[in-house]
Amino acid sequence: MGSISGDDRLLDVVVDILETDGYDAVQLREVARQAQTSLATIYKRHATRDDLILAALEYWMQRHRYSGLIEQTRAPGASLYHALMEVFHTIFEPWERHPEMLVAYFRVRSSPKGDKLFRFGLDIVAPAGLEVLAGVEDGFVADLDAIISSLIYGLLGRHSTGEIAVTDILPILDRTVYWLIRGYESNPTEADGHVDRFM
Repeated sequence: MGSISGDDRLLDVVVDILETDGYDAVQLREVARQAQTSLATIYKRHATRDDLILAALEYWMQRHRYSGLIEQTRAPGASLYHALMEVFHTIFEPWERHPEMLVAYFRVRSSPKGDKLFRFGLDIVAPAGLEVLAGVEDGFVADLDAIISSLIYGLLGRHSTGEIAVTDILPILDRTVYWLIRGYESNPTEADGHVDRFM
């Protein structure tokens, strides 16, 4: 491994604090001390503590959480359910190994700057998801996105408050994806008209 640049070293320190002591432990004086830099240097790069934590999360996500997504495709004849779950496993297994990072992600995602973090993740995840969903009806893709996004956000919140373990997230997601795909594949010609039946 090559030498770490000043900014990488700074972000590595923040990631280490997030993983070992949690979100609230990221205090700028302590970050400066551990990174062997000054508060002025930190403020030149990141205007606020929240900006620094956001940058550290993006840095960590790019290196760990999303690193395996580039290779994700759906092989000819492969099940849509299995292909989607491969994507979700690639995304969530690093969170299972680093649950404090997931709590930090949820806290930032729920903050005013959370949309930036969400868009960063979406830019990485979307190509893999679209590759897996190639050939699937647009209406179903839109419904699936709305349902799964809401479910994941709710599960992250439940985990962040200690209501569920980090290892509960993938099994719940797995069951939800299974039943949604099963319903879609059982009668895809009716999938577009499902809203009309309830109006």
